[in-house]
Amino acid sequence: MHGPASSGWLLVALCAATGAYCLLRMRSGVEEQRRAAGGEALMGFGMAAMAVPAAVFTPPSWAWPAYAVVFGAAGLRALWAARSGRHHLHHLVGDAAMVYMALVMAGSPAHAHGRSGVPLLTGVLLLYFAGYVLLAGVRLLPVAVAAGGGAAVGSGSEAGGGATDGWGDRPELARACRLSMGIAMLAMLLTM
Repeated sequence: MHGPASSGWLLVALCAATGAYCLLRMRSGVEEQRRAAGGEALMGFGMAAMAVPAAVFTPPSWAWPAYAVVFGAAGLRALWAARSGRHHLHHLVGDAAMVYMALVMAGSPAHAHGRSGVPLLTGVLLLYFAGYVLLAGVRLLPVAVAAGGGAAVGSGSEAGGGATDGWGDRPELARACRLSMGIAMLAMLLTM
């Protein structure tokens, strides 16, 4: 991606760590969580690869269309999965953003610095991810426990799910993971 090398490397580290944690979440006993974690791991590692500073490594010309194909296929899978739950629509938007960024990078002459995306589409994606980051951040805030002794939202218990089995199944860590990917997506879109 375009921009200073230090911020590029920070994005690489953030996205790679997020992708690695999502791989660990794929060991969950809950099938739906495993599926979501797989898509999020792909997104994390794909974003990490895209964020490598251009001054350090210039991918071959076939890499950007390959990204577009991989994330286009992931988007189709997310669209199919959206039949069972609307949370898959966020994955669809994320995959579409990755396809968009890959196509912009493929069309950039020698991946020159500067604005090269479609301003309206970039703006819509920036607004979506800014809203997502704010919402995800609010979901991480602790909520006071009701006087009746019920579990607080985000305390490790999900409605109807009981206590979680391990640190890989903790919903607040999954939310923090999604928040970090949303922030990274904002940073990457800002460089378009």
